[in-house]
Amino acid sequence: MDSPLVHTDLNGFFLEDLSVGMSGVFAKTITEADIVLFSGVTGDMNPVHVNQEYAQDTMFKGRIAHGMLTASLISTVLGMKMPGPGVIYLGQDLKFLAPVRAGDTVTARAVITDIIPEKKRIICKTTASVGDKVVCDGTAKMMVRSRAELDEKSS
Repeated sequence: MDSPLVHTDLNGFFLEDLSVGMSGVFAKTITEADIVLFSGVTGDMNPVHVNQEYAQDTMFKGRIAHGMLTASLISTVLGMKMPGPGVIYLGQDLKFLAPVRAGDTVTARAVITDIIPEKKRIICKTTASVGDKVVCDGTAKMMVRSRAELDEKSS
């Protein structure tokens, strides 16, 4: 279920706004430029990502996007959609289940599975899919700001 609540561009949801089952989604078509730029930014020039001649002889039969490029779309969901700006990403467990290629549209989703109010933490089930196929599966842990904490600072 997508949240009926709305956050502003600079302030995401507060802990008090969140409930188990809330979700956020972000979709992006991965381009050749995304793969090349990700390689440059990270220094990961593994030939399975950047060399078609090499990659065609692998089990993938062609170039694939970096797994962490795909996983980074989960970060976009968490940091920009739900809970949104202000969240602190504490950890992520990931399993890469299938390759992503240039031209694939990846849909990243996060669903709140647990809220730990006393620690201002939430746990989310995270997935990235191409069509109906889950290509990346995991769990994320975040620290979320509390409205009460903000009210204390402004008093």
